[in-house]
Amino acid sequence: MTDALSKLLASREWLMADGATGTNLFNMGLESGEPPEFWNTDRPDNIRTLYRGAVEAGSDIFLTNTFGGNSARLKLHNAQGRVRELNRIGAALGREIADASGRTVVVAGSVGPTGEIMAPMGALTHELAVEIFHEQAEGLKEGGADVLWVETISAPEEFRAAAEAAALAGMPWCGTMSFDTAGRTMMGVTSSDLATLVEKLPNPPIAFGANCGVGASDLLRTVLGFFAQGSERPVIAKGNAGIPRYQDGAIHYDGTPELMAEYAVLARDAGVRIIGGCCGTMPEHLKAMRAALESRPKGPRPTLDDISAKLGAFSSASDGTGPGCGHDHGAPRRERRRAR
Repeated sequence: MTDALSKLLASREWLMADGATGTNLFNMGLESGEPPEFWNTDRPDNIRTLYRGAVEAGSDIFLTNTFGGNSARLKLHNAQGRVRELNRIGAALGREIADASGRTVVVAGSVGPTGEIMAPMGALTHELAVEIFHEQAEGLKEGGADVLWVETISAPEEFRAAAEAAALAGMPWCGTMSFDTAGRTMMGVTSSDLATLVEKLPNPPIAFGANCGVGASDLLRTVLGFFAQGSERPVIAKGNAGIPRYQDGAIHYDGTPELMAEYAVLARDAGVRIIGGCCGTMPEHLKAMRAALESRPKGPRPTLDDISAKLGAFSSASDGTGPGCGHDHGAPRRERRRAR
């Protein structure tokens, strides 16, 4: 246990991760369709501001601005030759901010999906996916990332490829999927599927979990699904700040700092070890989350009723793991009907 994240997990009941990358950068002037990763070289002070905002709000972990920094995604902008450079600099800027913080802050190298469909349904082979992820991992390692943070994955094949790439790079890693389709990922993976998958990997992650998706309620229902499988591996929850709504020509998230504080406490009480936000989560949300986690005593594991009462109704009747109805993971049947 030599990596910074494992050491922190061993010393703390919970850790707070960061919030949104894209939402924060759009607020700084990033244009729709512009690769955020280009800002690592073109507007480094904005990226420092992004990272510093999370650290000053109380985050113990923040993700680098490298989510789309793989060759398959950068090829769309004729920048597939810049993978190592953009990832190295994205991580190096993070290392700079973390090291200046005066405390232990983990720099997590963000690794998003390739955007390609894996074989046999698509053209992306396992070998090529490993190569794509490995190239990005090496860049993040060169820049000083403490851990690889594989996120928003939908396909188990892509998750496996990222795990193999982390091993090739000699990097510890974490992995999350996005359960955004009635409790399943876009490729049909359920919470129980992921909990089973991570334990079968030759190179399992330090922690695993869910990010993005629909809203905080749905994400916590997924988290309860991980624990229903009996998983003892640290679990990650990075939920969106409410539900996105199109308003005045832009996407806005309706989650208040107060709602995200409730979400953070419910996640902790459920047993989540790494708690953060995803889309729409700004420094003001993170500050409220940190304050609530530090000031409110730990309670019992929440039921689905507790979650929907405090965070709002679920977006679907099912969490994806049952034959047409939501698994309640120990909650009374009447709660499922109420959640519709």
